[in-house]
Amino acid sequence: MTESNPLIIALDVESGAEALALASSLGDSVSFYKVGMELYAAEGMSVVRELLARGNQVFLDLKLYDIPETVKRATARIASTGVRFLTVHGSDAVMRAAVEGRGASPLQLLAVTVLTSFDQHDLAQLGYPCAVIDLVRLRAKNARACGIDGIVCSPLDAPVVRAAAGPEAILVTPGVRSHTAGKGDQKRVATPAEAIAAGANYLVIGRQVTRAADPKAEVARILEEIAAART
Repeated sequence: MTESNPLIIALDVESGAEALALASSLGDSVSFYKVGMELYAAEGMSVVRELLARGNQVFLDLKLYDIPETVKRATARIASTGVRFLTVHGSDAVMRAAVEGRGASPLQLLAVTVLTSFDQHDLAQLGYPCAVIDLVRLRAKNARACGIDGIVCSPLDAPVVRAAAGPEAILVTPGVRSHTAGKGDQKRVATPAEAIAAGANYLVIGRQVTRAADPKAEVARILEEIAAART
């Protein structure tokens, strides 16, 4: 079930100081943050631990993809920190290794299906003969069969993923922008209201908030947009 505040703010910034200052400025309007490759490369787990210490939830978006033993061991280390979500590649061997590494911890694993910056042309360049949505559907089904808790997918794919993954799967959708915000490098996007209506549980939003003149006010506007759509 979607929480009353489904926003996960992507801290795609250059330093831990910048990330923590942004989180402080947002106050209690947001309590869930995504730490991706840029910030992780700059700060490692230190910024993750500080966000957790402040009472926030953390989505660690590392998209783990390596030999199974390495994925298993890395997942086990991350599981011990209290991180809520961790992303792994939608390969069966990788997903099974992550499930094994997670063990009995409360860490929830999310499989990456097809990046929201990819379209049909990109898949063809990679040698995939199928449609984007067919690959998304296949990976969603495989993920749930492997014991993965949820799926990262485009909001445009959410209805298909929900049907494939089932009602209990956690759907996290990047590529979410209000009509007033630019698409950036995302190709398959939707508005916050459209993503929720499509079945998303959580919406990952970055630049629309992090580069806003008033990030807290921008969060309030997005939440109002979602509330209006729900009513």
